[in-house]
Amino acid sequence: MAGEAIIRPAASDDLEAFFAYLNDHLRDNGSGATALFMPMPRAASRFGPERETAFRHAFASALGQPGWRRLWLAHDSDGAIRGHIDLRARPEGACTHRALLGMGVHRDARQQGLGGRLVAVAAAWAASEAVLDWIDLEVLSVNLPARQLYARCGFVQTGETADMFRIDGEALAYTFMSLALR
Repeated sequence: MAGEAIIRPAASDDLEAFFAYLNDHLRDNGSGATALFMPMPRAASRFGPERETAFRHAFASALGQPGWRRLWLAHDSDGAIRGHIDLRARPEGACTHRALLGMGVHRDARQQGLGGRLVAVAAAWAASEAVLDWIDLEVLSVNLPARQLYARCGFVQTGETADMFRIDGEALAYTFMSLALR
């Protein structure tokens, strides 16, 4: 299925379907054999209305403006969203040459190469933008599949903070990784 997925930049008309997909995706956060991938309690893993509003505002912001965000979606042949990747401005004002990455792959499309394809699309776009030199990401250290994917895509671990989060009674570390675009 991932080989058939078409990856394209999202439009504002895609956001409602994206938020529905994302909330379904977040149901997997730390459930069963899936590693905890978002730093939020398993029972409260949801992209709420306040986050949707902030996402919409960032999505509408121009590259280079504080808080900008870009999103790509992978759709299967039936039009269902199978994965996403987004790049966004770092919150620190002196970091306009860097972007933060976020991504996810639908449970039915994992382990099929879609994650690597999504990273390649976002990295190619970022490399084409004269203002971006780096892509950074933050990943829960227990999420070994994601860390391995990012390493295969050229990201290098730049640090780790032990006991960054305490979620559902568990102390969790955060791994920081970066990809140089130039």
